[in-house]
Amino acid sequence: MFADPDEQQRVGRFQFFLTDRRWVWSDTVARMHGYEPGAVVPTTELLLHHKHPDDRPEVAVVLDRVQSGEPFSSRHRIIDTGGHTRWVIVVGDYMRGADDAVIGTAGFYVDVTEVLQSDVSTAVSEVTESRAVIEQAKGVLMAAHGISAERAFDILVWRSQETNIKVRELAGRFVEAVVGRMSPGTVSQIDHALLTID
Repeated sequence: MFADPDEQQRVGRFQFFLTDRRWVWSDTVARMHGYEPGAVVPTTELLLHHKHPDDRPEVAVVLDRVQSGEPFSSRHRIIDTGGHTRWVIVVGDYMRGADDAVIGTAGFYVDVTEVLQSDVSTAVSEVTESRAVIEQAKGVLMAAHGISAERAFDILVWRSQETNIKVRELAGRFVEAVVGRMSPGTVSQIDHALLTID
């Protein structure tokens, strides 16, 4: 018997139809929630029931967007029928009909529980190493645009997603590009500002 390729990849699909407020799960998404395929009819209430209590307020906002047919992304925890907590990434985008009108939202679930558990030490190490160059990139954006550290980081994350480049690598390239192209006038202004502080 062949295994479901979605199950092997821990990726499952879903659809939400605006007209009749109907959810459709793939077999993999059903199993993520602890159900055998076809055992339940997914509803918004059922989805919320399975969300981790600490994540429900955030997920409720996301579900409002889904039910308006809007794109979204979320990383949160679900609790399956056996009481096990799973970390999932859920991403959705417009689902369009034949006339290109928005008819709902379609997307996918990714179960990242095992990845998070097995790679937590590696992730902490990578965050520590990447923090310095990310802070440099944030500093450049903060100085250039007069924005907060949080907004500067938001910009880096946005560009990371747009370019499909990890934030750390993007930050390193950005800093290298800026430093490598600074005009003598800019360097003089920086030096002057540094040396004239009392």
